[in-house]
Amino acid sequence: MSEYVINDNGAWCWFQDERAIVDPETQTLVVGSIAVAEGPGGEGRAGNVELTVVDLRSRTAQVVVLHEAFEADDHDVPALWRRADGRWLAVYTKHKTDDLLRWRISEPGDPTRWGPEQVFDWAPYTGGRGVTYANLHALEGRLYCFSRAVNDDPCALVSDDNGDTWAYAGKIFTRPKIGYVNGYTRYAGSGERIDLITTDHHPRDYDNSIYHGFFAGGALHRSDGSLVHEHLFDPATDAPSQVELTTVLAAGEELDGVTLTHAWTSDIRRSANGTIAATLTARGDDDPAGPDEEFARLRPVLDHRFVYARKEPDGGWSRHPLGKAGAGLLPHEQDYTGLATIDPYDLDSVYVSTPFDPRSGKETAYHEIYAGRTTDGGATWAWTPVTENSDVDNLRPIIAPGDPDRVVLLWFRGEMTASQHYRCEIVLRDTPRNSEGNIER
Repeated sequence: MSEYVINDNGAWCWFQDERAIVDPETQTLVVGSIAVAEGPGGEGRAGNVELTVVDLRSRTAQVVVLHEAFEADDHDVPALWRRADGRWLAVYTKHKTDDLLRWRISEPGDPTRWGPEQVFDWAPYTGGRGVTYANLHALEGRLYCFSRAVNDDPCALVSDDNGDTWAYAGKIFTRPKIGYVNGYTRYAGSGERIDLITTDHHPRDYDNSIYHGFFAGGALHRSDGSLVHEHLFDPATDAPSQVELTTVLAAGEELDGVTLTHAWTSDIRRSANGTIAATLTARGDDDPAGPDEEFARLRPVLDHRFVYARKEPDGGWSRHPLGKAGAGLLPHEQDYTGLATIDPYDLDSVYVSTPFDPRSGKETAYHEIYAGRTTDGGATWAWTPVTENSDVDNLRPIIAPGDPDRVVLLWFRGEMTASQHYRCEIVLRDTPRNSEGNIER
């Protein structure tokens, strides 16, 4: 099935989840995004926190505004959660410009009708330094919202009433801050275990490694199950440093003859059998090319690489090259790329946004989307183009979970010059999954 536009003005960051969810009973897709002045609607729509509600059967879409004129910044995209009572929960923050976490709850079974906005004030814990991001995951019967907050570390709120109210749980990690903020964390899973991958700091400020751990049994563990911290989210105890977790990709590690540095997290998923897969980005054979520290920190980076990392239930981590990711996407954010995402129901399938055709290595005029599939744990990949010969960039693909019988692929396309300035539209390709787990093309 060909793709179609569901929202003519929107984009998202990649440190919130879930940004899109399918309700399999009603075949309804809900997608969060932020509108800006450069797109249709202009200043009158700038900063709107929007949900696009799509009927996948009729291919009709309705845009619902959660908060008008909130902030024109893709970091503000909401995290979504489908509650057992049929209501939807949407949680969102500004980009470190205030200390409020906001949330709204829908009418039962209807994500086009929402109750009033409510707020949790992080200021008593942050000292007024701001909060960013929302990630919703359930653990052992409680709902958690993971944000970047105190000391710009990953932190958590907890709810015992499915998001009706929230309380401070504590820090996940902490360490002395270097540069802009501390670790960039991605989360996966709900139920009895939540997995995560994280960095040291921002890759602009630090030569990051990537670390993995998981929450279970009220504690934080390394990949092998060994204990890191037994007082999970306890505000009365010091949180551990992420360097105590398992190192997935070490700064300076060489893969396929390329030295990888300044790594960043892209996606993580865990399958029902316990296999974990993650996609990462890193600079390839990076050379500072100058003695001036500020120049080295802000100069353009021309070569990024995608990495596929995988852990089988009874093994350690393997790391495999996934292809070229190209130059820094934005002039002032030299480590931004088009990103790579994993199919939550098929860890052998990924989707990448890159200006290099992974089949040939040939550079293309714009970022295109490619579907990759492996049959050997990531060592080799077969690639199929999703987009071709585009006249704009195709960026930040995601697969919306909720219905394992279909592959609901989303991305946005257009021109992006900053997280606050873009002219992009959101595209959907909805495809049935065949008996082997592959998508039908």
